[in-house]
Formats: sequence, C-alpha cells, structure tokens
Amino acid sequence: MTHSQKIETMIQNGSDQLYTICYPNPDKETIILLHGGPGAPDDCKLFIPKLEKDYQLIVFHQRGTRKSPCLSGDYSMEAYIADINTIADHFNVDKFHLLGHSWGGLYAQIYASKIPERVLSLFLSSPGTGTSKQWQQMEKEMMNYNKNHCTTIEWLKMGIYSLLGNLGSSKASQALFRQVVRNYNADYPAFHDMKLDMSNVSVQAGNQTRKEIMAYPLLPRLEDPAFPITVTFGDNDIFGASGHFVISRYPSAQVFTIKNSGHFPFLHNPQDYFAILHQHFQP
Repeated sequence: MTHSQKIETMIQNGSDQLYTICYPNPDKETIILLHGGPGAPDDCKLFIPKLEKDYQLIVFHQRGTRKSPCLSGDYSMEAYIADINTIADHFNVDKFHLLGHSWGGLYAQIYASKIPERVLSLFLSSPGTGTSKQWQQMEKEMMNYNKNHCTTIEWLKMGIYSLLGNLGSSKASQALFRQVVRNYNADYPAFHDMKLDMSNVSVQAGNQTRKEIMAYPLLPRLEDPAFPITVTFGDNDIFGASGHFVISRYPSAQVFTIKNSGHFPFLHNPQDYFAILHQHFQP
C-alpha cells in the first residue's frame, strides 16, 4: 500500500465511534492531526500533501460530530484523551506527533499534559490558549474580534444563531460557524467567498465540550519537556493577551508570529506557515 492511499474507518471507543482517516506510510513516524472547533470537524486536507511523503498521517472527526456519534454523551477531557489513545492503539502506534489547530491545539496540550510519554512533538497552530478561566478570557477576546470584523446586522444575527444553536438547532450552528469563518477572513479578500461544508458540525458537541474545558484545571507549566514544541500565531490572530498563556507555559518552545495572517495562516500566508511546519517536521 502506498502512502498516497488512505484508509477510512470507524473506530470504537466504548459506545462511541470515531470516523478516522489514515494515510499509511509504513516504517515512518505518525502525526495525529487535531481539528479545531470544538464541534466543527475538518479533514485537514491542506496538510496532507505537505506531510504524507515522510510521515504516516491520522485525522479523525472528534467525538459527537455527525460522523463520530457520541452515544455516551461524555465530552470530558478524559474521554478526549482516551480517543487519541484508542486511535493510536488501533494502528499499533506507540508514540506520535500531535499537530493541532485552534481548539485542536489546546486538545494537544491537554493530552501532552497527561500522557507525555507517548508524545514525540507538539505543533500548536494558533492554539486555544488555556482551560478554565484562561479559556473564558480567550473567548472574550474572540468575541471582540468577531464584533470588530462584521457588520452590526451580522453581529445581531450571530447572537440569534448562538441562541438557537444552544436550543439545539444544527442549521443555526452551521450559520454561526459560517459567519465566524467569514469574520476570520474579513481582512483577506481572496477568501471572502470561501465555500464551507458545515454539514458535520454538532452544536451539542461544541457546547458540551466548552463546558468541560471551562471546568478543567489550568494546565501546568512545562519547563523541560522531553519533546520539541513549536507554537505559531498570526500577526492578526483572533486571540489577544491570552496568547501569552501558551508562551509562558512552554518556555522552551519555538514561537513564531506569522506576518500578514490571521487565524488561518495556512490560507493567508501559506509560504511562511508551511516553511515553519517543515522546519518542525524534519524526518
């Protein structure tokens, strides 16, 4: 089997299932890619051609999204950690790299704080900045960014979509995510009309996961990790001062601010972003 082929499978974790895609590459190290959200899955397709030659890649839709039903209703961080372990075990992978964007970057940090012995490295791409009160501060910064990057009418609609989403409307949640992405691309005209498939978004997964993140203890400072860490933010990212939580948490990390980019540097400035990615992932 060549590395350009992929395996799609449903992996069982108790009563829950995880839609998983593996790009096999025998005898190579494995990277597990963690999408953002929470509750908004992505196949991370932009990353695959950049990395599949030298690594085995695994992408999965996180618990509770449409293709990964969460019958248990368990959105605890312990369940999220168990998902990564279950997927790695399924493919007989003992140690692996974690590449996480946005919430996926925080997910990677949470995992590494509990199971560091399985981590080969962390690549944290515009990562969520922390749990508990740090998450709350980050969400306020995100709210301000959104408000400043849309019209008054769009802002009011976002409030309505959020309310209806909290009441269980998937269509409202999908509309909210579409507007959020438009806001994040507002300063980058080439991406104003980007088409997005939001059919797999889950409001329940998003809301329940956020509650668990806010209830989770603050992540510990990691002075001398046994693995390399790279952190990137856009110079126009959605986070404000809370970004320093990540930088101070990992004093040995390589930290890059990517010019001319916001929360999606792989879209806004792919040349600089993927140069940093390749610097980190040197086979």
